[in-house]
Amino acid sequence: MIDFRKRMRASSSGKSLIILANDLDENKVDKLESRTLTNIKTLNKYLCAIKLNFHVILPLSKTSLTKINRAAHDVGLQTIADIKLNDIGNTNRVAIERLWECGFDAVIVNPIMGPKNLKELVETSHKDKHGVIALVHMSHRGAKLGYGLGVRDPITSQMLILHELFLKWSYLLHVDGVIVGATVPELITSCNKKIKSRCEIYSPGVGTQGGDPKKTLDAGADYLIIGRTILNSNDPISEAKKLQKLTLKS
Repeated sequence: MIDFRKRMRASSSGKSLIILANDLDENKVDKLESRTLTNIKTLNKYLCAIKLNFHVILPLSKTSLTKINRAAHDVGLQTIADIKLNDIGNTNRVAIERLWECGFDAVIVNPIMGPKNLKELVETSHKDKHGVIALVHMSHRGAKLGYGLGVRDPITSQMLILHELFLKWSYLLHVDGVIVGATVPELITSCNKKIKSRCEIYSPGVGTQGGDPKKTLDAGADYLIIGRTILNSNDPISEAKKLQKLTLKS
């Protein structure tokens, strides 16, 4: 198996830079599975990957998650578990082992776990070609209140903004990608310059949260994570197709 970054490039090349945020609000577990499978079936030609959030993953059984991952892989999509993992080494290890058993290709993690735990998680994941995507700056309105805090780098004693420290840890420890919200395009540009192609930038927040897809890509994002803009559309297929065309033009 080739590594996750190469699989993402293969999945997106000439097709789409869109990752579907399949963050469904369903009270019934059977509908979570069936709607996810329907989304994969009807939208896959306009996507490169699909992301499942905590509130979708938690209610589903291992059997259901395996079925969903297989369905995505059958149509050429990569799958990402968005659980923003952040814990001690042993807990992180057990969590990703369960995710890999269900067929996920990558996991989104929170660097606030510290560089030692992040390093262990990346190394363990890379042994069997799975991916780690680190959260650098979220896209929601209140994100700056946390990610904009001033902190001291524990290694150099230099004063940084929290998202700068998270970015530094992420690319130095060889994560496969970083999350930077589409609502902060100036930060995407800054991160892109610092990364120097060492990993890819994944940007959520297009559409519903105010991010502009073209400006986000022009700023340096490699992939757009889009959910409600597509899923809540009167015609999800047409919306996904329109966004796909825009990413290909960029």
